[in-house]
Amino acid sequence: MPSAHASTDMPAIRRRRTLPAGVALSGAAIAFTSLYLAAGALTPLLVVYRQQWSFAPALLTLAFAVYAVGFLAAVLTVGSLSDHVGRRPVLMAALIVQLASNVMFLVASDVEWVIAGRIVQGVASGAATTAFTAALVELAPPNRKRLGTILGSVSLTGGLAVGSLLAGLAIQLTTSANSIIFSVLSALTVVGIVVIALSPESVATASGALRSLVPRVAIPPATRRELAAAAPVIAAVWMLAGLSGGLAPSMVHSVFHLDSDLLNGVAGFIAPATSAVVGLTFARVDPRRAMTIGIYASIVGAIGIISGVLAGILAIMMVGQAIAGVGFGASFTASLRLIFPLAEANQRAGVVAVIYIVSYSAFGVPIVIAGELTGPLGVVPTVFWYTALTVLLALVSLGAQLLLKRNASGVAGFARPSDSVAGHS
Repeated sequence: MPSAHASTDMPAIRRRRTLPAGVALSGAAIAFTSLYLAAGALTPLLVVYRQQWSFAPALLTLAFAVYAVGFLAAVLTVGSLSDHVGRRPVLMAALIVQLASNVMFLVASDVEWVIAGRIVQGVASGAATTAFTAALVELAPPNRKRLGTILGSVSLTGGLAVGSLLAGLAIQLTTSANSIIFSVLSALTVVGIVVIALSPESVATASGALRSLVPRVAIPPATRRELAAAAPVIAAVWMLAGLSGGLAPSMVHSVFHLDSDLLNGVAGFIAPATSAVVGLTFARVDPRRAMTIGIYASIVGAIGIISGVLAGILAIMMVGQAIAGVGFGASFTASLRLIFPLAEANQRAGVVAVIYIVSYSAFGVPIVIAGELTGPLGVVPTVFWYTALTVLLALVSLGAQLLLKRNASGVAGFARPSDSVAGHS
């Protein structure tokens, strides 16, 4: 019914005025990107904080990794809440939490503030990511739903990359980078809150909101083989992502003896930027083939990283990071495409939870352990064993993928004669 007619029949009810669909879609993409711009900005800023406050290397990696704790806590509890109460309430609440984390970084006076801010930042990202991913698809025009999926992917990995690069540039060119970065990000978050408040609701409310807060972790039988084959390389590529964000920027100074805040930012930029491009490029590649390419790329990338560290040549390490980004973009996207279709619609939330647990545990826990080991072992030996573990995990997945492929070929070969018989009968 037209709104004018509705207002004549029921004068007490007013239709809420909303932004045009195109503006709402663009605004939601920018708001989503702002979350990951802030997460990426911390990569080079953590090096600055350590220089200012002289805390231990282990605290630097802890401050980086606790983001995963907040993210997992939020995504496992409120990750599906927007399916029941609507996208807008969840997104506005998450952006308000994000604004609080920006303010915490803005006024931080020691590393404890930064650690607390990173946890809050992780909570905001975890609460918003699934809702934003769904909302971008729902707000996209009916004939361009793939645009929403692309915007969701680019907003996440692209935001991490650009946030790190711009923060490194700000640190290099100004003396008050922290204030500038988080003032701008706070303003961007406020704009995001306003845009979401004025955007149309893209999903109807449904019962079961309280029940949705109980974490659902499940591995349906149909997904077990694919998940077991993919889990080691998922862990490997997320470990390499943790290395690129948690240790690589500080290694620019400690290993390569270069004092460049811009290079610190570039060290955090390369892997997620490459991952974003590859994830989009490989969207049409056969997932099994993309998975295999991703595994090989993660192995070569890890070897490149440690080769650069051992040779003391930053350019080699960065090439290794770029190749590792290829591995991340190809294999992680492929794993989702291989696993999700095997689960029923009502099972996918539990599968997502398992994938998030594997991913963010690998992102956070090993890099914290590595940070603790840099003291007694040294940075170079720690990075060597860290990358060696990622290579081992990738090789396990490679073997599992080859076995799955061989079994699939055997089944196809076994089925072919019977098909032929059926054709002659």
